[in-house]
Amino acid sequence: MAEFAIELPSLILREWRDSDAAPFLAMGRDPEVMAFLGPLMEPADVDRIITRVRSYQAELGYCAWALEQRSDGAMVGFCGLIPGPAGTPLEGKVEIAWRLARPHWGKGYARDAALAALGWAWANLDAPSIWAITVTANTRSWGLMERIGMTRHHDLDFDHPAVPDGDPLKRHITWSIDRPAQSGATP
Repeated sequence: MAEFAIELPSLILREWRDSDAAPFLAMGRDPEVMAFLGPLMEPADVDRIITRVRSYQAELGYCAWALEQRSDGAMVGFCGLIPGPAGTPLEGKVEIAWRLARPHWGKGYARDAALAALGWAWANLDAPSIWAITVTANTRSWGLMERIGMTRHHDLDFDHPAVPDGDPLKRHITWSIDRPAQSGATP
């Protein structure tokens, strides 16, 4: 069976490989990358996340895919679709998520990958909408949500149950984008 891949001019969204663990750990150890995501990652965190996303791909046909830079084959982050977390407004919904290594910020990779993931979702899933969450202070993330056409739902702001009480990352904001209407008129 061929490996899942969505090919873009600069990136490939693909299934995770064992070789992705080291660059993912390096990204997860960068305080700037993790500033709005939680504590710096340990190797056990990387193993747990890669195992989880691989299981999503096997069970659901999608996950937060590894992002490979086409020019050199480097793994530069992830972007894709995951089940919304339990105990949040996204439970039972499809969530879009992304994370890039800091040297790759500002190159349009996150936007390109997010739009590709949304396009794949609309073509392959029956979800009426795709959702996203972040913390209020993560202006880069919610700015991207705006740029890809997502709408904020102020009434769905929530305290994330997986974040400890008193943590400045506890409060989350919620965004979504609805499935596009079919183009063209039917007779």
